[in-house]
Amino acid sequence: MHQEADHQVPVLIVGGSLVGLSTSLFLGRLGVPHLLVERHSGTSIHPRGRGNNVRTMELFRVAGIEPDIKTAASLLADNHGILQTPTLVGDAGEWLFKHIDPGGGLARFSPTAWCLCSQNDLEPVLLAGARRLGGDLRYSHEMETFEQDDEGVTAVVRDRATDERYTVRAAYLVAADGPRSPVRGSLGIGQSGPGDLFANVSVTFRSKLLAEVVGDRRFICCYLTDPDADGALLPVDNKENWVFHAPWHPELGETLDEFTEDRLERHIRRAVGAPGLDVEITGKASWRAAERVADRYAAGRVFLAGDSAHEMSPTGAFGSNTGIQDAHNLAWKLAAVLQGWAGPALLDTYDTERRPVATATSARASARSVEHSHPGFAPAPGIGGAKRGGILNVVLGYHYPHGAVLGTDPDQEVVPDTLCLTGDPGTRAPHLWVRREGERISTLDLYERSLVLLSDARSTTDWHTAAQRIAAHDGVRLDSYRIGAELTHAPRSETDTPPDWARAHGTTPDGAVLVRPDGFVAWRAAGAVPDAEATLRQAVRTVLRTA
Repeated sequence: MHQEADHQVPVLIVGGSLVGLSTSLFLGRLGVPHLLVERHSGTSIHPRGRGNNVRTMELFRVAGIEPDIKTAASLLADNHGILQTPTLVGDAGEWLFKHIDPGGGLARFSPTAWCLCSQNDLEPVLLAGARRLGGDLRYSHEMETFEQDDEGVTAVVRDRATDERYTVRAAYLVAADGPRSPVRGSLGIGQSGPGDLFANVSVTFRSKLLAEVVGDRRFICCYLTDPDADGALLPVDNKENWVFHAPWHPELGETLDEFTEDRLERHIRRAVGAPGLDVEITGKASWRAAERVADRYAAGRVFLAGDSAHEMSPTGAFGSNTGIQDAHNLAWKLAAVLQGWAGPALLDTYDTERRPVATATSARASARSVEHSHPGFAPAPGIGGAKRGGILNVVLGYHYPHGAVLGTDPDQEVVPDTLCLTGDPGTRAPHLWVRREGERISTLDLYERSLVLLSDARSTTDWHTAAQRIAAHDGVRLDSYRIGAELTHAPRSETDTPPDWARAHGTTPDGAVLVRPDGFVAWRAAGAVPDAEATLRQAVRTVLRTA
């Protein structure tokens, strides 16, 4: 059947929202041809999913689209923090937090920062970036059926504009088709977790007078707590376009039809505390918050990513970020296998690594919703009881105890209590500013298309030559950089002293650190070894599943 397919492509992506588009972008950066089909006619028109955390922005930085995202996000560039108040009239209420990065301490860990960019603004940037890289992205196209065999997947796709059908033969299929994923359903993959948490009706509206009521309070989100009209208010442009999330209780028999424009207008006025507020409803959409994780992230040659793999409470914006990071983890592994420098078993580590992260993160998201008293959320006993505390250890400090890594601590929690980025295998590699060929970059900018070995130019072990020989003779994508040779210190000022790269990476000047294309440490050597080439080759083969 596949020899008669209308299209043959290495990867078929089903779903063109944030995660599907990110998968396309990352595969395009790695030179993997692919086809994306999305049943809707275009990118999202609703301003949602706005919080892009620092780890996601690191990925978009390396992918070359960070400047475009910042341009798209410029209207909300000065918005920070979450306000909780019974009314916006006067100065009542309290800031749950006022700044995501008070004091600028994040700069020690990352070359970038959080970015508030709504989904309707971010998706066009991802789409443009993916198409510039040659991605074949088709809107108003819907996959109807698929079947797989030992060599690939054959799908039937319908063009919704013409009602014509065509077949696609792909080596692999990535299902980024949302929380009700037809692909997951057809594979018979179940889900685990508490399930539905709460439901909201999301309303877009115009109000020219609301900006005066808000004043200079530039929040990301404001939880309004009037018991008769609670909800969450989010600015779209800080001027006249806004979003309001009103609690919806379908479990009590409440229907969407009850949310008439008149009711919503009265609700918003009461919640804000301004009876004469001008409110013009421009859109309405319902959504449900849930905590669920798929029992498997893969079945044969089909992989789940994003909401098809996990659902989590919106508090903290963990869901879309976790999905984008799923896509990044999977993309380099697909590229390595398709391009022949890794074994197919490497793809098994996608589930091994990403599913525990989703389980831990979704529990933190529910706990954060409890902590913030999210409107409409009345948790059942036992839900939302996970550890709370800092957010950086969740978004930046998560750990892969098992997978394409060597020398990890298998007993370490996936999400640690504190942020510790010191080069431990299974963690995101440390960020240091360096200079390469005259250009100031972060060490994180080195990690995308290949494995990377870092060592010291003064090392008594010639790790650099060993890496070059392995790359040449084994057909592995492996780049090598020596601190003090190919990479030099890039001071921020005349008094800035060079960092101890080895200490920052948990090794010694005679040691070495092997970093994966996704920026996670795969392996490290603490010091000198008798045979660098044999030692490194064994590590590379084990990580890439070619041993």
